[in-house]
Amino acid sequence: MTALRGAGRYAPSPSGDLHLGNLRTAVLAWLLARGSGRAFYLRDEDIDSQRSSADSARRQEEDLRELGLDFDGPTWHQSDRGAAYAAALKQLPHYECYCSRRDIAQAASAPHAIPGQYPGTCRNLTPAQRQARRAELSAAGRVPALRLAADASRATVHDALVGEYEGDVDDMILRRGGHAPDWAYNLAVVVDDAAQGVDQVVRGDDLLSSAPRQAYLAGLLGHTPPEYVHVPLVLNSRGARLAKRDGAVTLRQMRAQGATVGDVVELLAGSIGCPGARSLAELAERFELANLPRDPWVWSG
Repeated sequence: MTALRGAGRYAPSPSGDLHLGNLRTAVLAWLLARGSGRAFYLRDEDIDSQRSSADSARRQEEDLRELGLDFDGPTWHQSDRGAAYAAALKQLPHYECYCSRRDIAQAASAPHAIPGQYPGTCRNLTPAQRQARRAELSAAGRVPALRLAADASRATVHDALVGEYEGDVDDMILRRGGHAPDWAYNLAVVVDDAAQGVDQVVRGDDLLSSAPRQAYLAGLLGHTPPEYVHVPLVLNSRGARLAKRDGAVTLRQMRAQGATVGDVVELLAGSIGCPGARSLAELAERFELANLPRDPWVWSG
């Protein structure tokens, strides 16, 4: 047996059953990890306490295993990782942010604002201003968010499909504020990838723009950014990103309508350049990244 080197992972948000687009990405992540001798981990990105549920996490793992995916080690839950995120926070330059979503939206529409970037409204507040804003939030039973004090505005990453990609870096949220503060995705994913030795990240290309931010954050924490592979999304017949409202698009729905696991695998296999394959074992023998279509897969039901 080839010794495992490095690791890949699939890290869904447990907010409902996985649809075909999620399953396709999971299969691609598994194929690329296993095909390169890497370990493969499952991680629940359940830090959003308002959207995540243990039942969704259980159902997602059951579906992935029924499809044929296997994982190394126990499933990680980001909701258990608060101490690791707090330790990472201490290593990073950061400041309190008192802005509401409305404040940020108004600042983003101001002249000379950079679309999609936080303009640094709270970064240079005086101590007196901070004290006043903190008191306002406290009176409302809220706590401020925490933002990175970034010293760069751009970063470049390498993606196996896209090539060199340069994107924005800003004073990203590290911990969300409000009545029930949660750790932010960008911090959690970087800390957990490093802790698990993940050096290959396969995910949908809608997340490509977040890669430079995460790579920059990894560098600040002394970690080497992973190898990225951002794969095309699955779209519905209207050209919009596939969603559960588009009909029988989850494994459970398709199974309830009479489809076998082999049928679903064959459907996914055809979309990634391996028509006719009906098991993950067969897919592992035939799949090559070079044959993956670069355009989105359109699912018409």
